[in-house]
Amino acid sequence: MSTSSVGSIGSIAKDSVGWSIALSILLILAGIFAIALPPVVGIGVLLFAWQTRTTGGMIWELLLGVLYIVIGVDVLVHPVAGLAALTLVLAIYLFVEGVLELILGFRLRPMEGSAWVLFDGVVTLFLAILIWRSWPSSTEWVIGTLVGISMLFSGTSRLFLSLGARRLLARA
Repeated sequence: MSTSSVGSIGSIAKDSVGWSIALSILLILAGIFAIALPPVVGIGVLLFAWQTRTTGGMIWELLLGVLYIVIGVDVLVHPVAGLAALTLVLAIYLFVEGVLELILGFRLRPMEGSAWVLFDGVVTLFLAILIWRSWPSSTEWVIGTLVGISMLFSGTSRLFLSLGARRLLARA
């Protein structure tokens, strides 16, 4: 491998770490915003849940559109039930995310900052269990607040992992 290609790989790696640090900081700020304004974030999550970015055949898109209309009307008619269902889905999502974070943390174990990923996994699992245990009585505040906490810890763990990668690149 030539010296110039090694230099360009190092440059790409340093740029990637820089972007990772910037995105981690944005995730931390978004988490703080979500904790500060849970109802706004809860509505945003509800709206995001209905967004689709799929591609496929026209018939499938039409059927999916009809399904979204039926679910959307049902949520408008029964907003509390829709929010409760979304809260339960969030608990399941956070549980799966927590398990995957733990697996990732153990796989990254030798790397600097991997303990933060493990910590993030534990916190995310705790949040999932907290939602599930208080469901459905906490649906009004839980989405915004707990998603904010999850984002805050995810951003923090990624920031420390990125800073560790930057220190590793500086040594190379």
